[in-house]
Amino acid sequence: MGQHSAIWQGYVDSSLMGSGQFDKAGILAADFSGLEAQSPGFTMSQEDINTLAAAFTDPASAFANGFSIGGEKFVCIKADTRSLYGKKGKEGAIISRASACTIIAHHGESVQTPNAATVVENLVDYINNPQ
Repeated sequence: MGQHSAIWQGYVDSSLMGSGQFDKAGILAADFSGLEAQSPGFTMSQEDINTLAAAFTDPASAFANGFSIGGEKFVCIKADTRSLYGKKGKEGAIISRASACTIIAHHGESVQTPNAATVVENLVDYINNPQ
């Protein structure tokens, strides 16, 4: 556990899960070495984490191959050096990279991806530039 893990756990609990938009969420270490905080029962294999890291480096690969979160495969609908968005049916995943971590948030069928994305992107902006 890194020095940030208690802070990250607070973000998972209040900013992500507390928003009511997500059914599971986690925060990865800045170097993609593993999860530093997560909602109960949320896990990521190092293989899936490595795939996400590669997708930020080569967004075209994310569009071509999709990505997995917690063993679930997602089709990539947005990929750039900051954010990956994925869909699996009506479920969605938002992965967004901050300066000190990467946020992963999964939403269920009743949530709209743009609304969910706003929560994650705003949190990344806050982490990058706290006021």
